[in-house]
Amino acid sequence: MVFYSDMIKNNLKEYSNKSNKLSREVKAGKLFKIINGLYETNQNTSSYLLSGFIYGPSYISFDYALSYYGLIPERVNVVTCATFNKKKIKQYKTDFGVFTYRDVPRLAYPEEILLKIEGDYSYQIAAPEKAICDKLYTIFPLKNYKNLENLLFNDLRIDEEEFNKLNIDKIEKLSTLYHSTNINLLAKYMKKNTNKLTKYN
Repeated sequence: MVFYSDMIKNNLKEYSNKSNKLSREVKAGKLFKIINGLYETNQNTSSYLLSGFIYGPSYISFDYALSYYGLIPERVNVVTCATFNKKKIKQYKTDFGVFTYRDVPRLAYPEEILLKIEGDYSYQIAAPEKAICDKLYTIFPLKNYKNLENLLFNDLRIDEEEFNKLNIDKIEKLSTLYHSTNINLLAKYMKKNTNKLTKYN
């Protein structure tokens, strides 16, 4: 369970020096520091469950979400998260793992986010379509479909079978919110391929 230091100190009213008592709880292994002011009672808690507490508002996206959905083959150890209007990339190295946070456009931010419940924890993660749009938003503008295919299937190693399961309507809707050349190109590419498949079926 996650606790903020103020919450813990409120439960230590009988102690005159609450900060010292909090330090002793940490040394005794009853609390585990995540970052300043934030503690966890279970040192084995999975890192992704803590990402929303560390910095926010935020949701899990980019490489970590792509790996979560099986869109890329690699296991991603850094929990990559999206924010908005923070203006800079933030990174936290903790005993629970490494977390990074970077902006996506304000209009795109609230769309296609899923709430997941796991035991006593809840976290937010981008839907597969949102995760790939967020990733493309961070990449230098591509010129054509060939460049896009090379990026998706060679550089990022996106699984083509999983890619073909993406919802084109969601991609097209999202493409209007980023003002991104890459995401507009993705929407057109997917529509073109869908039309091609429809024609030959």
